[in-house]
Amino acid sequence: MDSFVITWRELLIVVAVVLAVYIAEMLLLLRTNRGFRRWKPEAEVEQPRIAELESEIDLLREQILAIHQQLEDRPIPPPQYSQSVLTPSSPYSQAILMAKQGMNIDEVAAGCGISRGEAELIVAMHQAHQ
Repeated sequence: MDSFVITWRELLIVVAVVLAVYIAEMLLLLRTNRGFRRWKPEAEVEQPRIAELESEIDLLREQILAIHQQLEDRPIPPPQYSQSVLTPSSPYSQAILMAKQGMNIDEVAAGCGISRGEAELIVAMHQAHQ
C-alpha cells in the first residue's frame, strides 16, 4: 500500500496559489467597488448625530432642573384622611381615632382588641401628626 506524502515544497506551492487567488479576488472587488464602500473616518460620519444628541441631552437637563425647582418650591401637605376611613368600623380605624385623641398604647390595645405591637405602631404613626 502506497502512502500519501506531501513535502514542504508542495505545501509551499499550494499556499502560494491560494494566496494569489485571494489577492486577485481582493483586487477585483476593489476595482469594481462593489464589495467595499468608500471609507470615511467614524468621526466624520457620526459628528452630526453626536451634536444632535448633545443638544437633546442639554434640553432634557434644563427640563429636569425646572421640574426639580418646581418640586422644591411646592409645600408638602400633610396626609388627609377621609371620614369614611376614620369611622370606627374596624378595630384599626377605632385605634387610629383613639391615638389621635391622645390615648396611650395600653388604652388603645385594650379598647380595640388589637395586639400591643399593633397599638404601638398606630400610636407612633398618628400621634406624630398632631
